[in-house]
Formats: sequence, C-alpha cells, structure tokens
Amino acid sequence: MHSKTSNILFYLLLTIVFLLPIPLGANRPWAWSIFQVLIFVLSISSAFHFRASRWLGVGKYLKMVYLWLAFIIVASLQIIPMPEFLVSLVSPNAHALQVSAQASTFYFSLDAGQSAISFFKLLAYFCLFVCTLLLVNDENRIKLLLTTMVTAGTIQAIYGALEILLGVEKSMIFGLDVAEVASGSFVYKNHYANFLMMCLAAGVGLMVTSLQKDQMNSPKDWMRSIAAAMLGNKGIIRISLAIMVIALVMSRSRMGNTAFFVSMTIVGIMALIVMKQRSKGLTILIISMFVIDLVIVSAWFGLDKVQLRLTETSLQQESRDEVIRDAIPMVLDYPLTGTGAGSFYSTFPAYKTTDVHSFYDHAHNDFLQMTIEYGIPSSAILALLVIFAFYKSLRAMRKRRNSIFKGTSFACCMVIIGMLLHMTVDFPLQAFANASYFVIFLALSTIISSLKLQRRRTRKRRSISV
Repeated sequence: MHSKTSNILFYLLLTIVFLLPIPLGANRPWAWSIFQVLIFVLSISSAFHFRASRWLGVGKYLKMVYLWLAFIIVASLQIIPMPEFLVSLVSPNAHALQVSAQASTFYFSLDAGQSAISFFKLLAYFCLFVCTLLLVNDENRIKLLLTTMVTAGTIQAIYGALEILLGVEKSMIFGLDVAEVASGSFVYKNHYANFLMMCLAAGVGLMVTSLQKDQMNSPKDWMRSIAAAMLGNKGIIRISLAIMVIALVMSRSRMGNTAFFVSMTIVGIMALIVMKQRSKGLTILIISMFVIDLVIVSAWFGLDKVQLRLTETSLQQESRDEVIRDAIPMVLDYPLTGTGAGSFYSTFPAYKTTDVHSFYDHAHNDFLQMTIEYGIPSSAILALLVIFAFYKSLRAMRKRRNSIFKGTSFACCMVIIGMLLHMTVDFPLQAFANASYFVIFLALSTIISSLKLQRRRTRKRRSISV
C-alpha cells in the first residue's frame, strides 16, 4: 500500500507527463520554465517524503544515478568562471576567442548564458529521472504511466489530424499558422512525429502486456482473446494506436515514420528471439501493426505523400549534409569541453561555407550537436547512460516473467532505437517535452529490472522467516 503523500506525488508526476506536450511541446522559454518549476517542486517534495530511506530510495539505481551525476558535473564546468590559464590549457580556441573579445571572465563555454539555461534544463531532466525512479515503484504505477502517455499521444493525434481534415488556417489553441501537415500543439512537425513515436511505443508496450496474459491454447481461447481485444481495454488501446499512426503519417515526417516502423520491426524480431514464454499473439500483433496501420489505414491518410518525400529527397535539395560537413571541424576545435551547451546557433555561423544559405540554430543531428556543445568526454558519458538503459531493457525482455515488465521492456527498447534513428537527421531532444519523455523511458528501463530482483529477495526472506 502506498501512503497518501506518495499517491499525491505520483499523480502530480502523471499530470506533468500529460501536460508536457500541450504548450508548444514545451519548446518555448515560458513553457519549459513552468515545467522546470513543477519538476523541482516535485523533486523537493519527493526527497522530503523519502528522507528516511537510505540514498533517498534510489540505492538500487546508483549506477545510473552516478552516470547522470558525472554528466552533470562535467557540464557544470562550462558555466563556472575559470582561471585564464586553465581555459587556455584545456580549450585554447575558446581562450583565443574570449581574449579577442576582451573578456574579463573566462569560461569553457562560448555562450555562458545559453549554457546556464541548458544546465537548468539538464537539472530538470535529472530530477524527473529520479522522481520516476522513486514514484513509479510497482506494476500498477508503471501501467498508469504508460497509459497516461498513450492518452497524451492520442489527444495530440486527434487534435493534429482534425486541424488538417477541417482545413483550419490557425491552430485552435495558440493561433499559429497551420500548414498542410499535422503538427498538433507542437511548432515543428518532426518534434510532433517523434513525440507520437514514443507514445505509440508506450501503447505497443501495453498491448504486449495484455498479450502476455492471454493463454491461447485452443480455438475457444483465440475467439475469447479476439473478442476481448475488440471490446475491452485492449480494443481502446488498439484504436488509440491506429489514431496515432494516422496522425504520424499525416505529419509527413520522413524519419518520424521511419523511426517508428523500423524500431517496431527490430524490437519485434528481438522479442521473438529473446523473450522467454512469449505469447503466441505477439507475432500477430507485430504483423497486424503493419497490415492494418501501414497498408490499410495509413494509405488513406497520406502514406503515399510520405513515400514521395522520401523518394524526392536528394543531397542536392537538402543542405543538412553541408551543415554536418561544416560542423564537424567544431568537434576538432573544442574536443574536451565543447563550445558550450546551447551555443550551436551562435558559433556555427563562423564555420559554415557559402553554399549553406539558411540560418541553422541546430545541427539536424543531435549526436553531432551534443558532441560539439558538450565535448567528447561528456557525450561519451551520455552515450554510456543510454547504452546501459538499453541493456537493462533487453535483459528484462529476456528474463522477465511478469507481463507488465515484458511489455515495458518492449516499449523502452522501441523508444531508444527510434530516438537514436531520429537523432541522426534531426534534433528531437531539443524539445523539452520530447527529451522529458525520453528521460522517463530511460528511468523505466532501470526500474523494470531492479523491481524484479527486489521482489525475489522479499520472497526469499519471507520463506526463511516462515
């Protein structure tokens, strides 16, 4: 049983998760500032509630917490005033630029103000990660969290699709211009598509959870399962998935669509190979997602236009490859401490060549941008954190018996693979809502492994006491 305070804190977490995408994907200073305050309040309240627990209750997750803290510590060095000789030694190019600007205070970051803003975002992500570890501490809460994500994604999908189908010129909430593609309450269609990909993964995870409970050993069991899928909670989830796929296709996001279907395929194959005691319906679920969503539903709502955009895309028409080409030298010039978090928009113009005409505030490759802004050591720590989370999910998928843990591991693997694919050509983690959801999935990857081990120990202790 959870205490009343614990329940209040958990439902505050769910409220934050539900509201995150609504104000423009929380990708405006006023929006992410509001959520940062909410997350910090939740964190302080959670720390006070768990104050009597050793390590504030995160003792089972110390490896992941240590990786986070290492990344935060290294990132904090960018915004701390440093002795001039140290900046000259560690980052000669940063020192030279600040000397030429006659700076009186020296930093590793070339834009300490933007790096400070990014640092507070990083603290908020870490606090959200820890709050998820503390408050999502049983199967029911994991299911409620995934359901909240599916609900948020479904609402975004309905809203985004209706704007296009009704032909409105201004968005119903924020009065922004509505283009010919769905973007929901997000400003950028690719952020919208990336968000839907994560919510779809949560829904697929819930479907896998329900399938694992079914024992379809006879034709009667199959008929009962189909009826339950059409009329019960599984039916609602399946309809939500179809709605989100429609909106995903209507976003015309090439990599958003690719990331979802490729990640689902890869994880589906992995599950069929790795997952023990898997349900017979798992294969049917994966096939149905392609047959129903890709071939039938999506074809009615613009999949041909997504295909057209993919086939018409060429290196001559796109300048993103030139941006990446021009940005790579920045890694070589600032390898250890980077140019400073949030500084790409102000530092890249000095590196771009004459064939890049547009203004780029992001590199359209989050891997490259993070390496440029944070440096190679910090980026390596972050990569290790994500790899470790994926390992935890894959390990849970193989060894987990509980259905909700199997489904959650499926969802986490989908999100990590989908996000890594999307990051190669875009900047999904630059949106506060998307980054927050990704952080929550990293936390879930950690939770689903440790909860199982804790339960086994508890059972052993009970048997010994008896």
